Amino acid sequence: MTDNCLSKNKREIQQICTNFHSAIEFIGKRWMGAVIYSLLDGPKRYHEIVSSIPGISDRLLTERLRDLESEGLIVKNILNTCPKIVVYELTPVGKELKEVIHVLMEWVKNRKNS
Repeated sequence: MTDNCLSKNKREIQQICTNFHSAIEFIGKRWMGAVIYSLLDGPKRYHEIVSSIPGISDRLLTERLRDLESEGLIVKNILNTCPKIVVYELTPVGKELKEVIHVLMEWVKNRKNS
């Protein structure tokens, strides 16, 4: 019985490690944190996001927005106006990253000042 519990714990730990690694890899993609950070203060149009992230290319921003949308962290709202307006917004799941992003930003700031 102990072996069964131990192997279950190992499987759970392995699953946690795998999920953690996947999350870190996803958030750690180039510019991903900056895109999320840009959307933390509310919905933005594409040009507002690109202008808030110096150095990001249009191609890479488009890719990151698609990644975030496919993971359910942002929604792309198309407003029925003339011309149509596209607005990107964090979902409730995406907003859960607020504390994580702020803690990372603080950590980076503290290391830079050390």
